[in-house]
Amino acid sequence: MGEFELIQRYFARPQAASPAVALGIGDDCALLQPAPGMQLAVSSDMLIDGRHFLSTVNPAHLGHKALAVNLSDLAACGARPLAFTLALAMPTVDEVWLAGFSQGLFALADAHGCTLVGGDTTRGPLAICITVFGEVPKGQALLRSGARAGDDLYVSGTVGDARLALEAFRGTVSLPQAVFEAARARMEQPTPRVALGQALRGVASAAIDISDGLLGDLGHILAASQVGARIDTSIAIKLLAARADYSWADSSFDSKWALECVLAGGDDYELAFTAPPAQRQAVQAAADSAQMLVTRIGVIEQEMGTRLVDQYGAAVTHAYGSFDHFA
Repeated sequence: MGEFELIQRYFARPQAASPAVALGIGDDCALLQPAPGMQLAVSSDMLIDGRHFLSTVNPAHLGHKALAVNLSDLAACGARPLAFTLALAMPTVDEVWLAGFSQGLFALADAHGCTLVGGDTTRGPLAICITVFGEVPKGQALLRSGARAGDDLYVSGTVGDARLALEAFRGTVSLPQAVFEAARARMEQPTPRVALGQALRGVASAAIDISDGLLGDLGHILAASQVGARIDTSIAIKLLAARADYSWADSSFDSKWALECVLAGGDDYELAFTAPPAQRQAVQAAADSAQMLVTRIGVIEQEMGTRLVDQYGAAVTHAYGSFDHFA
């Protein structure tokens, strides 16, 4: 099968009716037209075999995740998805893999009204690069630079379970099958919080998606806003969904390790965001409208840096890091 037949069979679809896509696949460039008063939000993410996913992953799950991690960036900006491009390198043409990958990719794309409008394919080590385009009302994008001292610090959903699944794959922790499958789903099929991001426009003061670990990604907000944060670890540890049932936990899985999963796990694709205390009802309303759990885990402070405290306010020492491709 040649390159163009591959594209036609697995990735070409009828032109979407979306008014934002003036021209899709078929020309040297796609043409996008955001609605009047809107700005384009653009983000790219690359997934590399052996670095970002295991070779044994279900290709449909990989197709889902490849787009989900990009949609998560739009969510953190408060943008509505419009379209995306796909650059795909693969060592050989594997039709079974392509069928599964494209199925998972388009299922998520259709759920968010996001149209594939172009890209590239080539022979090489398995690598997937998606660029996603969204729109957000001018001046309403959620940024990393808006947090202020006194703001509440929130996290959506649950975090740390993807790291738990990874450790199970590595053999460092043993999980019951049901716990493992739930954690694995969080790792392989994250849910981008697109609806919540849009609902937080005009409510949140700053936002970011959690991809490299809560502490590390929060650090980007703190640096951009020139502030610090205090996190209550007795609340944060509850964000690990698997911790709800300790009946399965062995001696290698204590509270300290659970907290590491939450604070430094990565691959969660939830939203961390800040908002003034006066917006607490509005935050809850946004969460309700998006049918999403949000948890207030701390507060923004004037002094730079991140401080962890226990339920009594005593300092918690730690050496938790953040994922870095070149560290």
